[in-house]
Amino acid sequence: MEKIIILDFGSQTTQLIGRRLRELNMYCEIMPYNKFPEDTAEVKGVILSGSPYSVYDSNAFRMDLKPLRGKFPVLGICYGAQYIVYSSGGKVESAGSREYGRANLSYIDNTDELCNGISAGSQIWMSHGDTITGMPASFATTASTADVKIAAYRVEGEATWGVQFHPEVFHTLDGIRLLENFLSICGCKRDWSPASFVESTVKELRQQLKDDKVVLALSGGVDSSVTAVLLNKAIGKNLTCVFVDHGLLRKNEFETVIADYKHLGLNVIGVNARERFYKALAGVTNPEKKRKIIGAGFIDVFDEEAHKIKNVKWLAQGTIYPDIIESLSITGTVIKSHHNVGGLPEKMNLKLCEPLRLLFKDEVRRVGTELGMMHHLIKRQPFPGPGLAVRILGDITPEKVRILQDADDIFINGLREWNLYDKVWQAGVILLPVQSVGVMGDERTYENAVALRAVTSTDAMTADWAHLPYEFLAKMSNEIINKVKGVNRVVYDISSKPPATIEWE
Repeated sequence: MEKIIILDFGSQTTQLIGRRLRELNMYCEIMPYNKFPEDTAEVKGVILSGSPYSVYDSNAFRMDLKPLRGKFPVLGICYGAQYIVYSSGGKVESAGSREYGRANLSYIDNTDELCNGISAGSQIWMSHGDTITGMPASFATTASTADVKIAAYRVEGEATWGVQFHPEVFHTLDGIRLLENFLSICGCKRDWSPASFVESTVKELRQQLKDDKVVLALSGGVDSSVTAVLLNKAIGKNLTCVFVDHGLLRKNEFETVIADYKHLGLNVIGVNARERFYKALAGVTNPEKKRKIIGAGFIDVFDEEAHKIKNVKWLAQGTIYPDIIESLSITGTVIKSHHNVGGLPEKMNLKLCEPLRLLFKDEVRRVGTELGMMHHLIKRQPFPGPGLAVRILGDITPEKVRILQDADDIFINGLREWNLYDKVWQAGVILLPVQSVGVMGDERTYENAVALRAVTSTDAMTADWAHLPYEFLAKMSNEIINKVKGVNRVVYDISSKPPATIEWE
């Protein structure tokens, strides 16, 4: 399969470059800057990302560009552009003050292949503390701004370009056009699509798994659900799915998700382990301890169920591409485990199957649509693995779970009824460890307070609180207080990430 290799020098927007190329139907892979693949038969071009470092820092990430330049079309972005100049004998210096934010091109060379179709005055996004001040003889300026003389350049007689702005971000208005131009320079067919992914992956899974049996831990979320449907299409009855109810799912979710999976024709084992988890969590208030207890308990329950299935050789997981990227530092050192059911592959001595490991979240949803999955499964909002345990601040009891499930059910159904659900990245209710005075009828109450949380985001790395209509919030508050026994106060969380996080624990 044709591919673009994106070499990551540590930029916060490296994943965004990959997403933009995928949106242009071009398959790409993100790799640490020092891990360029040995097999280059299908590599059509190379992009060098930005970096938090300056090119002249002693700890800056450096590589030999000789194996790339002249052999593949190369595009350097920000640090990548500066590094090409620096390693060629040019000059990169501190800009004096950080050049950050919107700027406009004052000059653009439209005869240049990379700049074709981009006009002077076009808005771009800058984010760097250094700037290119001197270029080698074979380098030619192709774009400038009022403050940055060399905003973009090309290398004469060589398919190498550099831009000091970020074409991958939304604020660079012609950024997609520039990336399209680069793909044209590379001679890319741009035939990456959900349909082609399904076709090629089903074929690969059949070759990989043959007649082996596979077990998959379902969570009810998008990633594991799409994984299940994809595997079912490839190997059918040889796939067994296990869905564990730890008693901390949303109201009636265990029953509705099981029904959805059976509607999809999946072979699903549902396990009610609520009491087991409630007992293990009794009296525990530390959020990290809650997570560890739930994670370890899930592994034990899943392991017990999986051993009831004879001759299982593979464990399937809904790991996606950001998990893979984030699990490696740019030096290739594992810094965080992203196994969806961490510890299971080692405990069960099974081979791992991760058919979505090269997809971004939005691509997973597109594949789900291609597979004919129901809208509410594909568009399901993210939900934490430990479930409501990290939305109950303090210890866990069945009564607290009941209160939170009832309040959350009203809020989530309200978002759907008001056509707000698909406009929000993630929403839920948090049960606070405080009680407050209220009045119901002629009686004084002293009951629980809950917080509504709803955020907008594209990737959960940053998030803003959702500006929901006042009328909607008023109705939710009224319904929760009137219908949920044990709640007499509702507040709305208006914190953004950063500095807050989406979940409270």
